[in-house]
Amino acid sequence: MERKKKKALKKSETDELKKILKEKEEELLRTGELMGKWMKELDDTRKELEEAKSVLEIKVKARTRELEELNKNLEERVRERTRELEESRVALINILEDVEEERKKADEEKNKTLAIVSNFADGLLVFDREGFLVSVNPQAEKFLTIDDKEILGKSAPELKIFPSLKNLADLLLKESSEIYRKEMETEKNLTLEVSTIPIIREGEKFETLVILHDVTREKMVEKIKTEFVSVAAHQLRTPISATKWTLRMILDGDMGEISSEQKDILEKTYESNERMIALINDLLDVTRIEEGRYLFNPTLTEIEPIVQFVVNSCKAEAERRNIKLEFDKESARIPKIVIDVEKVRMAIQNLVDNALRYTSSGGKIQVSLGANEKEVKISVKDTGVGIPKSQAERVFTKFFRAANVIRMETEGSGLGLFIAKNIIEAHGGRIWFETEEGKGTTFYFTLPIQKEFTEFLKEF
Repeated sequence: MERKKKKALKKSETDELKKILKEKEEELLRTGELMGKWMKELDDTRKELEEAKSVLEIKVKARTRELEELNKNLEERVRERTRELEESRVALINILEDVEEERKKADEEKNKTLAIVSNFADGLLVFDREGFLVSVNPQAEKFLTIDDKEILGKSAPELKIFPSLKNLADLLLKESSEIYRKEMETEKNLTLEVSTIPIIREGEKFETLVILHDVTREKMVEKIKTEFVSVAAHQLRTPISATKWTLRMILDGDMGEISSEQKDILEKTYESNERMIALINDLLDVTRIEEGRYLFNPTLTEIEPIVQFVVNSCKAEAERRNIKLEFDKESARIPKIVIDVEKVRMAIQNLVDNALRYTSSGGKIQVSLGANEKEVKISVKDTGVGIPKSQAERVFTKFFRAANVIRMETEGSGLGLFIAKNIIEAHGGRIWFETEEGKGTTFYFTLPIQKEFTEFLKEF
């Protein structure tokens, strides 16, 4: 019984052992399968690593080549840059040497300029863009009897406190134009011509140069000449006037009968005497102009009757010369203006006389009158010989007569336009002309319309 039990127990243990062994076997099989799978994956990984290694080796080789080429290029660029820097250094040294040489030359030129300015015969003052005095040369100090240390850094209004500079300061403050020339008296009885010139840099006004030129001697000579002309004209006026009236009496028959031949000769003599009287009157007018005492009687009057009178008085001469003379009023209403009637009439007469003299038979002269809010404008247009361009700048100077008119008209003193210009400018007006040689000339002048008559009269 026990033997059966033992046998049954042994069999049970055996079965259990077999079961365990089978499970272990199955587990080993699974482990083997898993190990096989891992080995396969490990092999795949190894292959991938080998492939990656090969790719990496290729990339490393390529990158190495790139780095080698880059290093080579970098070395070449460094050498090139080194050469450029060396060349730049050499060029810079040359430039510095040139600059130093130019600086020496500039210093020499500056010293020369300073020497010239210091020894310049004219006085020189320089104002900066803010209007402060920054430079004065010794001649200006001499003219103005003042030390530059007292006035440097001061503006024109501040200069008025110095008695010797008051006239100059007033002149600088009064003038508004960029360039002008005016005369000024000093305490030393010097006559200085004051000129201002703007110094422009890059299109902007940088400084203002004031030049003081001594014209005392010229003014003295001019005064002597004017006085001589005035005395000579006055001395000539009396005998020539006596000659005129004597000739007139003979021509009128007051001294008895004369033959027609004698009358012709005396009439030509009378006409020559009249031209002499006209020349003397012109010379006296010139002396009055130069002495600044030409306008005697400014009054508020209408300009149209004056222009019309001149045109009407010249009609007979125009018809004699076969020239068409017209008057054209361009504005419906011409306001009254303040003028010296006699002098303005003379100015218009001079312009019309010139047009008549230098316009050929069959030509035309048109006198026009117009006005705007500020001024009255008068023009005298002719179809005459015109004025050569080369001589246009001298038109309003004393005794000037263009070469082409001297050949066609021997009469004339060359003072008419000079007198007309001074009459117009004395009234505060402007005068100018347009011309084309061989086709004609148009003279224009304007006279200001005075809003306040009493204020204008104060100037006289």
